[in-house]
Amino acid sequence: MLEIEYNGANSVVLSTKLKKLIIDANVEMVGLKNPNKLDIQLATEQRFLLPESDSFVTLEGPGEYEVGPYSILGEAAQRHIDTEVDAKKSTIYHIEVFGIRIGVIGNVSPKLTDEQFEALGVIDVLIIPIGGGGYTIDPTDATKLIRQIEPKAVIPVHYRDTGINYEVPQEALDVFVKELNAPVESLDKLKLKSTAALPAMLTVYQLARS
Repeated sequence: MLEIEYNGANSVVLSTKLKKLIIDANVEMVGLKNPNKLDIQLATEQRFLLPESDSFVTLEGPGEYEVGPYSILGEAAQRHIDTEVDAKKSTIYHIEVFGIRIGVIGNVSPKLTDEQFEALGVIDVLIIPIGGGGYTIDPTDATKLIRQIEPKAVIPVHYRDTGINYEVPQEALDVFVKELNAPVESLDKLKLKSTAALPAMLTVYQLARS
């Protein structure tokens, strides 16, 4: 069983009986409390890492990783706030666990390259920021990327939340939902035993911030 929870900002938790993996675990920078129980941290940018510790594995940047039940491929990407002459400081990821293929897109430019699309590959569940504000992908660009990637499920992150102190104002989730025009399910957490549990048509999962 794979369980997916939302921590706020870009942070999402993937949990199995074997290992807990947290994406972009450093949420203290937006006024939330950092997690203290994890086995693996995976970051789309170095600044979203917790300080390294012997109690968990730290992964960040392009490459191939195998940790517990997770197979991870990272590909370098340009951040939304950078220019083409700047170094690629972000990473997009393809994560596979129990046959479920998860795509993770951080604060990147909405124009992915052929190499980045190839690295993402076939995706069942896409985790994507939608808040915009010149900081990350906005609802319109997120919708375009989703149509290109064609996942079965989308978990939007990094959108307006009165409990989070974002650097710049973020769009509301409703703006994205209207733009994408797909059914929405609100859950505390998404539980998947296999790809057979995924919806037949594109569905947005609005996960309550834990």
